[in-house]
Amino acid sequence: MNSLRAWLMSAALLLSGPALADLQLVLQTDGLDPHQQRASQALLDEALQALPPAFKTRLDRRVQVSWSEQMPEDAYGQASLVSSLELNRRLLASLTAGTAATTQTKRPHGTVRQELLATVLHELTHLYDRARLWPSPERTLISRCARAGSTQGRVGLPDDCRGQTERRFTLSDDPRLLDLAGWPQYVGRRGEREQGNHQVSRTPDSYELSSPKEFVAVNMEYFLLDPSYACRRPALHAYLEAHFGWSPEHPACARDLPFLNAGNDFAKEPLGQIDPERVYAVDYLLAEANQNWVSRWGHSMLRLVICAPGRPRGPDCRLDLDQHLVLSYRAFVNDVQLSSWGGLTGAYPSRLFVLPLAQIIDEYTKTELRSLASVPLTLTRPELENLVRQSAEMHWNYDGNYYFISNNCAVETLKLLRSGTASPRLTSLDNITPNGLLEVLKGRGLADTSVLDDPREALRLGYRFDSYRDRYQAMFEVLKKHLPIPQASVESWLEQPAAKRQPWFAQADLRTSAALLLLEQASLRRQLLLAQDEVKQRYLSGRALNDAGVAKANNTLQQVLANSGYLSKPSQLLGNSGYGLPQAEERRELQRSSSEHQQQLKRLTGDLDLEVRALLEPARAAEITAVESNLKQVGEHLRALHKAAGGLQLP
Repeated sequence: MNSLRAWLMSAALLLSGPALADLQLVLQTDGLDPHQQRASQALLDEALQALPPAFKTRLDRRVQVSWSEQMPEDAYGQASLVSSLELNRRLLASLTAGTAATTQTKRPHGTVRQELLATVLHELTHLYDRARLWPSPERTLISRCARAGSTQGRVGLPDDCRGQTERRFTLSDDPRLLDLAGWPQYVGRRGEREQGNHQVSRTPDSYELSSPKEFVAVNMEYFLLDPSYACRRPALHAYLEAHFGWSPEHPACARDLPFLNAGNDFAKEPLGQIDPERVYAVDYLLAEANQNWVSRWGHSMLRLVICAPGRPRGPDCRLDLDQHLVLSYRAFVNDVQLSSWGGLTGAYPSRLFVLPLAQIIDEYTKTELRSLASVPLTLTRPELENLVRQSAEMHWNYDGNYYFISNNCAVETLKLLRSGTASPRLTSLDNITPNGLLEVLKGRGLADTSVLDDPREALRLGYRFDSYRDRYQAMFEVLKKHLPIPQASVESWLEQPAAKRQPWFAQADLRTSAALLLLEQASLRRQLLLAQDEVKQRYLSGRALNDAGVAKANNTLQQVLANSGYLSKPSQLLGNSGYGLPQAEERRELQRSSSEHQQQLKRLTGDLDLEVRALLEPARAAEITAVESNLKQVGEHLRALHKAAGGLQLP
């Protein structure tokens, strides 16, 4: 309360003079010769010209501008709490001589003069952001309210004063800006904001990450001075444009948003584009839980239902599965060992992967034997397109810490939905588990789970992708019906050595042979998973024992990891070039460098496959060979039966 009274008193004194029509920058000319005065005034005039009209109208005060010899050598300027701005006098000589316009610096804006201009705009933004001002006709009321507030406190203010002490405009504490800027609401702690900013990968100036106030000031520099800002940071540009009802001129932005496809097909070009207008819908994609301790609550993802080129946006776009992409926050583990302690303590980076839907379906339904539910989100068209744009920005900018409990896939997905859509239905929504998040989204009318009511229709229309465990069991029932096998479950059938299954192949008819082929494929996947775990254990122990075979595989693995890291953190391909969404010149560099990395990965993974086979225990290697032999034998038997039945020869 005391701080409020002190501010009200200072505001009353500050505003007691005659009304101003606009912000005025008043140069203190003491000690300045005419040339210095002209150069200084030109700088201030340019700053005023760059500011939004609403900014100058709202900040209707006189700001005293002076050159100070008391500033640190590397400082350019600073503003006081109320209405003065000091610039570093050591820079005045080059400004006056005109060399400041060509003298390059190591700072973000390039030249000394451009840095001085950015500094003036930066510090004025701090004054604007701190201001609690009223329109000029209300000055008499303000003065009276200030006197009343100083003696009565806020509760005792006259009726026409209530609300006058609230901020009429501010930026750095606006919840919407905080969501976009990288200080999102802390999921699970309503009302709290996260302290650290993890949108660090493509920043114009790392100083913006130090606090929301500095973020606002730095971004105003680029909003006003960089014509490419609208295309590099479209969400923030739209926010500032709406706040001021104005924006500087800028070139048209490309409709397509760049992304790097983290798919495992290294023969494909990794750099892709998403046109938000071609996205028909966004689904909440839930990988259902299994018994693995890191997967017991499921996994949250978002599915972009993208229409094929030339297809009008509509329900038929759900048939274009080869176009659909999945946004998946995952822990990027740069080793073969996934540490539970590391996951609990945030040892792994959390990044937004962009993956093809087909790979996600195979990964979960065939390898992990987990079903997928794809539930449409009920978003307006602007919400949907803004979410797609925000996703692209997070793909390039975000590098967080993954915590299995407090900052997992569900938490990251919820934060993306909040910042991307700005939907008020998401503001107070909290949940930290993937399946729980789906339930609360449904409860708020944000997720249409009715598409799952009819299981058969859900499968047909692509709202559900069943675990292959159910298919394997169905194939096993075919075996039970036609062959006198003693096993009671598909698991017990697959647990047998391959040699024990092989004698049954000759007795199988056409349908049973098809079932056997699918089950042998399942057996091979199972053996490869077991082999992966064995290699991991040998890798870990062999590394300590200096095993020569492991050392060779380790070297190849490290090269794979070094070359694949860009798929989760694509910004590293561009180094310190630019910020935000990559623009045309940067995209050309991305095309070149990502293709080079992709070719290296294709070669290295081939080498690694051979070396990993050499690391298998003899029994495991023999079993994998036996399963591969089974696959060949049952395939030949199936083709022979099909030909004998008068069908076309199978490949």
